[in-house]
Amino acid sequence: MSQEVKLNPVTTFTVREMKRKGEKITMLTAYDFSTASIVDQAGVDMILVGDSLGMCILGYDSTLPVTMEDMIRHTQAVARGVKRAMVVADMPFMSYQASIDEALHNAGRLMKEGNAHAVKLEGGRDVAEVVRRTVSAGIPVVGHLGLTPQSVHQLGGYRVQGKGDAAARRLLEDAKTLEEAGAFSIVLECVPEGLGEEVSKALAIPTIGIGGGVHCDGQVLVVNDMLGMFEKFTPKFVKKYANLNVNMKEAVGRYVEEVRQGVFPGKEHSFL
Repeated sequence: MSQEVKLNPVTTFTVREMKRKGEKITMLTAYDFSTASIVDQAGVDMILVGDSLGMCILGYDSTLPVTMEDMIRHTQAVARGVKRAMVVADMPFMSYQASIDEALHNAGRLMKEGNAHAVKLEGGRDVAEVVRRTVSAGIPVVGHLGLTPQSVHQLGGYRVQGKGDAAARRLLEDAKTLEEAGAFSIVLECVPEGLGEEVSKALAIPTIGIGGGVHCDGQVLVVNDMLGMFEKFTPKFVKKYANLNVNMKEAVGRYVEEVRQGVFPGKEHSFL
């Protein structure tokens, strides 16, 4: 019976109930079929097809160059590998800022073409009407407050947000505004732990922290970071649960050596 319950697909109702019961929500990014399948089978509740694929997969210096076509293609791949987890797709830079009509069109594409279960967008009161209209169209929305990478130039770099009474009050007000607009969850990125706790207690919807402290209702990390695959920079909030960068280099190095020495392929890898 417990196995059947575990295999039930995660929905917006599921994550709301998890918050109500005090159960922590787990979320990781994935950008391809194989990773999504592994993450899903490991029991993660939500999979974010993040625009962080710009850095992790496409080699950009930021999320800004990521296109709708990039997001749709990678969301399609992830959705094919998932049986239980909720698939949330990031709306890339300038896919929702220009107009509500354009935002609805692009959110609809991620659902219809990408097979996402929900979309995520950055911002507070400035995107509240977009959230409201998107939810009214039947598309579940995850909000994103604190450090919003698409606004990195406006924020002056990758800095902790919500420091000081005025900044903290504004972020809390933004969170309540997003909840009122219909968002079913909010990501809190790079905010002081105390503020993450305050926002989490003030909302009926769950918060998902990434550098938001242990008191958030759930946690999310970039899978490449927590597996130790991304070398350029490791944020303070990342815990490496593996060091696949080293393991992969060692494995590839042994392969190269064995091919050059004529050890691979052996008889067991050859056809008679």
